[in-house]
Amino acid sequence: MEPITAEVFAPFGDLMDCSGDPDKIINQGLCGRFHDRAVLDFDGGRAGISLFQAKLRELPYKLDMMERHPLGSQAFIPMSMEAFLVIVAQDTGNRPGEPSAFVTQPGQAINFHKNTWHGVLTPIAGSGLFAVVDRIGAGENLEEHWFDTAYEVVEN
Repeated sequence: MEPITAEVFAPFGDLMDCSGDPDKIINQGLCGRFHDRAVLDFDGGRAGISLFQAKLRELPYKLDMMERHPLGSQAFIPMSMEAFLVIVAQDTGNRPGEPSAFVTQPGQAINFHKNTWHGVLTPIAGSGLFAVVDRIGAGENLEEHWFDTAYEVVEN
């Protein structure tokens, strides 16, 4: 497991980060806007915002399943300033390849590209409350792959 960066995460999606200076100051100077941080990509349907209450997980973490969404991107936006675990893998013949694990920093969120193999929502601190932006609509938009042997994610 390593810290997440925009460059290393780029093949899998967008890292949305509010560190540093905002792009614009709005609302009479009382709000910083970090503008257009992710590309939403949907085949049909529409963008929806859902709230997820995920149970906190502990390290080492047992990764026995990964999923992907062939019809749309999916963003995980924590509603607290806490880290969460992000696990992704390249596609290798319609199944996930070797998983890579990252940990976010407070103030970061992620947006998985359409059809990206990823682990489930995995908070490791905080409340476990997330806003999730993904595709709402007809069609099968979830594929799961269960590993014969689980992976173990540990701290470096």
